[in-house]
Amino acid sequence: MSPTEPRSYCPINLSLEIFGDAWTLLVLRDLMFSGKRHFRELLQSDERISSNILADRLARLVEHGLLTRSGDPTHRQKAIYSLTEKAIQLLPVVVQIGAWGSRWVPDARKLDAAARRFVRQLQEGGPRLWARRMDELRAVHLR
Repeated sequence: MSPTEPRSYCPINLSLEIFGDAWTLLVLRDLMFSGKRHFRELLQSDERISSNILADRLARLVEHGLLTRSGDPTHRQKAIYSLTEKAIQLLPVVVQIGAWGSRWVPDARKLDAAARRFVRQLQEGGPRLWARRMDELRAVHLR
């Protein structure tokens, strides 16, 4: 098996080969729900991703068409990362992973109250709220 050949052609495997590691999903979470768009902002997540891992995950997300990278007009040395439609379509999946964790992982109860309310609102809002959030992301990221 070559490094570019998938382990299998199962759609679940193929999807996980793109976004199936924890860091990638956390980067997508921060872009979707925290409004983070710059490298330094993404570095400041609670999980404390290292800069080399973040750079690798951002490059992979760009390579697979889930993010675009463009220059920041306010600062020549900064880049802005934007979700693509392909990534925005993952929002319901990310919400459902969070819902599963909220229900089945005891440490999820340690989340601060404001964050718990936000997660609960997303989960209870269902597809209608998810669609509205996806439209908001499109307005910001797909200009």
